[in-house]
Amino acid sequence: QVQLVESGGGLVQAGGSLRLSCAASGFTFGSYAMGWFRQAPGKEREFVAAISWNGGNQYYRDSVKGRFTISRDNAKNTVYLQMNSLKPEDTAVYYCAADRLPRRPTMGWTPREYGYWGQGTQVTVSS
Repeated sequence: QVQLVESGGGLVQAGGSLRLSCAASGFTFGSYAMGWFRQAPGKEREFVAAISWNGGNQYYRDSVKGRFTISRDNAKNTVYLQMNSLKPEDTAVYYCAADRLPRRPTMGWTPREYGYWGQGTQVTVSS
C-alpha cells in the first residue's frame, strides 16, 4: 500500500534551519509530482511547495520563496524540504503529499489535487 513517512521536524529558534524528508513507498514515486503542505492550529491546511515528477519544476507559496527549497531523489523515493531563515509563523504540522495522477503536466497547489498523504511532522519555531 502507499506510504509517505515524514521526518526531520523539531523545535528551532527563529532564523534557524530544518530539513524535512518524506520517504515514499507502494507506488511509482518517479512518476508523481510531490507537494508539501502545512497546517497550524485552528487554520486550514495550506500549500507550501511542489515539485514536478521529474524534478524539473518547483513552485512555492510567496511567503517561503527564497527561504525554502523543495527537491527530490527519485533513486531514493524521497522528497525533501530544506527550510532556512525560519520564522515563528512557519510553525505548523508539515505534510508531504503525492499527486493524485501520474505525470500530470501541471502541479497542484490545493489539497484536493493530491491523492496520498503522510502523517505529518511538527515544526515549531520559537521567537
